[in-house]
Amino acid sequence: MTSKAWLVIGIELILSLLVIHFLLGKVLDETKRADAAEQNLKLANATITDMQVRQRDVAALDTKYTGELQDAKATIDQLELDVATGKRRLQLNARCTTNGAASTTSMDDGIGPRLTDSAERDYFTLRERIETVTRQLTGLQEYVRTQCLK
Repeated sequence: MTSKAWLVIGIELILSLLVIHFLLGKVLDETKRADAAEQNLKLANATITDMQVRQRDVAALDTKYTGELQDAKATIDQLELDVATGKRRLQLNARCTTNGAASTTSMDDGIGPRLTDSAERDYFTLRERIETVTRQLTGLQEYVRTQCLK
């Protein structure tokens, strides 16, 4: 073989190596992209599974508390019906105070019925608790809006 032939073979060999190097780089890049896509797919599947579990948990809580709310409403409705039909009596502990004058058999000197001290305390305790629950609920709703729904 002549030196010219060896030169042509050498150039072809160098070109072949460059093409192989280029293609090998492309294969490695595609392999990295495929690995990244596979990792993203695994992450997406894990996220979907987690969301499904959370949805089931929320549905179970919703069913539980909806049932309890319906039971409580049914109890209150039944009590209201029992009072309306006379099966049960609704009592209010109240007192009628006088204007300070000695009372005869007349009812004119009464100021009017008032709640007893304990009923009045209970009323304000309930008002306070309602306000507390309202504030807590407002705070929780804000938490859901700003943190959970992001």
